[in-house]
Amino acid sequence: MNWNDKVILVTGGTGSFGKKFIEIMLKEFHPAKLIVYSRDEQKQHEMRQMGFQSENLRYFIGDIRDQERLRRAFQGVDYVVHAAALKQVPACEYNPMEAVKTNILGSSNVIDAALDANVKRVIALSTDKAVNPINLYGATKLAAEKLFVQSNAYAGGRETRFSCVRYGNVVGSRGSVVPVFLRQRKSGSITITDDRMTRFWISLEQGVRFVIRCLEEMHGGEVFVPKIPSMKVIDLARAVAPEAKIDIVGIRPGEKLHEVLISEDEARTVIELEDMYVVQPAAALWFGHEWENLGKKIDDDFRYVSNTNTDWLDVDEIQEFITPFETTADK
Repeated sequence: MNWNDKVILVTGGTGSFGKKFIEIMLKEFHPAKLIVYSRDEQKQHEMRQMGFQSENLRYFIGDIRDQERLRRAFQGVDYVVHAAALKQVPACEYNPMEAVKTNILGSSNVIDAALDANVKRVIALSTDKAVNPINLYGATKLAAEKLFVQSNAYAGGRETRFSCVRYGNVVGSRGSVVPVFLRQRKSGSITITDDRMTRFWISLEQGVRFVIRCLEEMHGGEVFVPKIPSMKVIDLARAVAPEAKIDIVGIRPGEKLHEVLISEDEARTVIELEDMYVVQPAAALWFGHEWENLGKKIDDDFRYVSNTNTDWLDVDEIQEFITPFETTADK
């Protein structure tokens, strides 16, 4: 794909993902224009101060709840990466309607604006918490996934296509437990909720590069799931603070013991490739099934769960992931 003539907009562009996406795009892909769309002028100012300045980089103030602003921002845009969301589980539980307005209604606004502006490709970021959700955050992300997949039916004769990327916990992102553990280790004690807990694990750069690849390869209607390793949360605590005391405080409301990236109910439509799974859309959609000749179908009872994963990180491997964040925390 030739990125040089593409205009790309990132919702939530000042977040952890957005900044890394902009950084890689500017350094390696050199699109015609990059647009950071977010509601916080201070974070946009901080990005500029950090060196995110280029003749092909633009900053738009706007909220995904504001459909008219989205329509204006999407004019002339080829690709949209939808990363804006409320994602702190406790905050979503305490402010449920705000989570619905941003994660569900905001996603609907992105879809409508993309259709109206004839955006060619839109890819949304999802999460393992959207599979068999037990908290409101996961439920809103599941609804957003369904909106993006099924909205391909609204495209009609337009070129607009919608897909999703679904992956696990991102090392050091704004919602990551790593910064929490780094702060706690100064006290000599780290709290975890359950010593059996496992999570999928992906670096920010891996996540960004996976999204870029999926933007290049998507047909519309797919949910892309990378093959990523699992880790035990207690091993993460030991990697961050080998000498610290570990206190078990009990699972919080809305928290799972293990995370699921693909459920057995989705397995019937999943195609496995060497380094990812593609959850194909329902047969009623006209596209998104082109993957069947590129990979193999999986067993109907397949589940991709963090505690039964075949790929695991040990303490030393986890340490390699978190070293950059330790350097930042010590400054």
